[in-house]
Amino acid sequence: MSSAQRNPSDAVDHLINGFDRALKTLTGGRTVQRENPAEQIQDADLSDAEKRHVGGLMRVNHTGEICAQALYEGQAMTARDPVAQRSLLDAAAEEQDHLTWCAQRLEELDARPSVLDPLFYGASFVLGAGAGLLGDRISLGFVEATEAQVVEHLNEHLDSIPQSDAKTRAILQTMRADEARHGAHALEMGGEEFPAMLKRGMSLAAKIMTKSSYRI
Repeated sequence: MSSAQRNPSDAVDHLINGFDRALKTLTGGRTVQRENPAEQIQDADLSDAEKRHVGGLMRVNHTGEICAQALYEGQAMTARDPVAQRSLLDAAAEEQDHLTWCAQRLEELDARPSVLDPLFYGASFVLGAGAGLLGDRISLGFVEATEAQVVEHLNEHLDSIPQSDAKTRAILQTMRADEARHGAHALEMGGEEFPAMLKRGMSLAAKIMTKSSYRI
């Protein structure tokens, strides 16, 4: 069934449910499905400078997960294929675990989320909805391109944090595996892989978020 053929009441229900999920995303009220992979790991004795640096990186990752929630919600809202829509919402639910883990790690590091999160959520939702309007193949291809960037950023963060910080490393390694799987699944669902030049352009745009959320 195409988006144009959907029951109007279903569209209204989706908007209401999406608004509820957005509020919970921005206020930390969504349900976690999996245990934090760092739950049983003892915290390292980090210096103040190390804590600030790791806190900044985890703030970036937290904001990145805020953006992921918004992208998936926007794409699901405009998806034409109900199967693709369900896949997007399922991925968003799993990414919610990442968001919660990042928030928990921020608290342990005495760091706070970015004050720009609501702005990034709104911009990402519009971007996701726009990608969905271009068709499911493009939208799913956008998922793969985005997840490839996230994996690259997580690799950089894993190289940057202290080796002794096993708690943060456990979270980021689990997130990296999930993100790679989401990207591969998007292609399996029929997503169109983006050309390298377009991916590089997306990467440059993503740096605006990473640079600003590291400090603000």
